[in-house]
Amino acid sequence: MDEQIKQFFTNKVVLIAGGTGSIGSELLKTLLQYPVKQIRIFSRDEFKQFHLQNEFRHLPVGKVRFLIGDIRDRNRVFLAMEGVDIVFNSAAMKHVHLSEDNPFEAVKTNVIGTQNMIEAARAADVKHFVQISTDKAAMPANVMGATKLLSEKMVVLAEHYRGAHDIVFCAVRFGNVFGSRGSVVPLFMEQIEKGGPVTLTHKEMNRFVMSIADAVNLVIKACVLSKGGELFILKMPVINMYDLARAMIEILAPLHGHDPKKIEIREVGKRPGEKICEALMREEEAEEAVENEEMFCLGENKPKGFVPCQSGSYESDRSRCLSYPEVVALLNHYFKNQVFPHGIAKKKIISFRPIAVPAGRQEKNKVPSP
Repeated sequence: MDEQIKQFFTNKVVLIAGGTGSIGSELLKTLLQYPVKQIRIFSRDEFKQFHLQNEFRHLPVGKVRFLIGDIRDRNRVFLAMEGVDIVFNSAAMKHVHLSEDNPFEAVKTNVIGTQNMIEAARAADVKHFVQISTDKAAMPANVMGATKLLSEKMVVLAEHYRGAHDIVFCAVRFGNVFGSRGSVVPLFMEQIEKGGPVTLTHKEMNRFVMSIADAVNLVIKACVLSKGGELFILKMPVINMYDLARAMIEILAPLHGHDPKKIEIREVGKRPGEKICEALMREEEAEEAVENEEMFCLGENKPKGFVPCQSGSYESDRSRCLSYPEVVALLNHYFKNQVFPHGIAKKKIISFRPIAVPAGRQEKNKVPSP
């Protein structure tokens, strides 16, 4: 499929909204491997833009453009979208507890901001629009999930009111990105470096996880496969958060001069809006879904090579969790060849993607060696 992706992005102008975040910046790095004409990074964080710009200062002038702006600002979005061929919208309020505390702000970004992006894309005759969604949208129990579900629906259904504009809309839903900014892995790393305690909301909590590189590669594949109106749901491994904390302590504590047995794992309770388990696909969605080895797809257009879904809902508590030795192996793979100057781990994402499948098909859920 690499050749198909190469042809798809050749000489295209790509806009990445939220382009300084974990997914957005990885999209930038990945897409620069293809002969794109230009990539525009659109975000409101000038500090992150400054550092990202320095990282890519070796590129020809104009290859990557850095645009300060907010998807809430309709006029700025319309200006940024001029001359764009492909849009990836990863701009969002993503933290559950912050959205609970600031619900109107979540609506402004995740809903109104997404509407601005859709309307600007139509007006600019963009050809492909990809909305980045989250597992919190599958069975929303909090403000963030509810707003992301609405934004997901807005994009998928925009296919029905695009008028004469030749634009393809789709959304991609996936779980937690391993090691992303603001996620639990950097937090645990910092707490372990200090000798603990490592704070955990609940010992039974489990999550769908995937490396940033794998998530971005599948987002790009979904973009290329889309014919309009699809929701792609990525298949992801499931990790118990208590096992993750134990394994990280076992691996990292000695590197910082600490005895792993002396670092406490302290349960602090769920934050507002948090769930013990997550879902990526509801039962009623599964009834209409098709799938391949890497993802599910919902929508009227069925991608070539996908077959009808053979299972029910796709939930973390109904999928096999990685065993503790598998979690240790994955973390060793993640930290492989890492340098720890002055006791601080340099973050580098190492690709891993053992496929976790829904309940009822666990005999096929084989985890490859990292």
